[in-house]
Amino acid sequence: MTAAERGVLLLCAQLPDGEKPLTMAQFRTLSMRAHALGPGSGDPLRELHEKDLHRLGYGEADASRIVHLLAREAALDGYLARAAKLGIVPLTRISPAYPKRLAALLGMDCPPVLFVRGDLRLLQARMIGVVGSRALRPENRAFAEAAGRLIAGEHFTLVSGGAPGADSAAQQACLSKNGSAVIFPATQLCSCQAQDNLCYVSEDGFDLPFSTPRALRRNRLIHAMGEKTLVAQAGLETGGTWAGTTDNLRRGYSPVFVFDDGSEAANALSSLGAQPVTRLDTLATLQAAQLQF
Repeated sequence: MTAAERGVLLLCAQLPDGEKPLTMAQFRTLSMRAHALGPGSGDPLRELHEKDLHRLGYGEADASRIVHLLAREAALDGYLARAAKLGIVPLTRISPAYPKRLAALLGMDCPPVLFVRGDLRLLQARMIGVVGSRALRPENRAFAEAAGRLIAGEHFTLVSGGAPGADSAAQQACLSKNGSAVIFPATQLCSCQAQDNLCYVSEDGFDLPFSTPRALRRNRLIHAMGEKTLVAQAGLETGGTWAGTTDNLRRGYSPVFVFDDGSEAANALSSLGAQPVTRLDTLATLQAAQLQF
């Protein structure tokens, strides 16, 4: 790990020392200003001193906070040692193994820090996203399962959130056909069971408990990592599936295809730009036409 990568972790990882790391917006501002210090390899964040921060326009309090975060060496070493014992690898946005699609789509808004448990190579795979409600109707579950099988059959990698319902149905169907999956859980990464063909990814820290903001925030990563996103079922103007899908439709992370189950939610998503599908024949050329399942 380079000094610059450690600098990003020191600034942005949620370490168990109780210190509040920089927000993504704060880190984005700092990174942009830090590059103004002059040429250098990688990201110069690890080498910042208070005088540098004053030159970049930071006041005394903010400069002191940033330098204090960069001094959390012992806390970081202990945290990374615990991660290593669990087979968890830290990545920063300047790490070579960081997901290239995520960095390309989100740019300076991509997460500064990711923690990964599983096969890192899957992060560079071609992915299809599957999202949906936890309480599924039978026909919607069948759609999620069909999507999972088709993703495996066409040699894509599934990307999802690992939640009960559509996420789990698609994941189990995909793995049953020897497929692979990248999962962004909203729970503690250290509680996720490692197994072949699976890669778990978490923002900020690997031991953070479930929270609704974390669950909602990871949705953008699922939608951005998939070349296409399939919506098995959604609630009308409620829930994480609705919030994540409408955010994608506004920002254009990936084309959205919603199962045309006749529900108000599916019709509303279609009116916002999602393409309705009733059959799944192929994913590689999926347009607005139908996918048989």
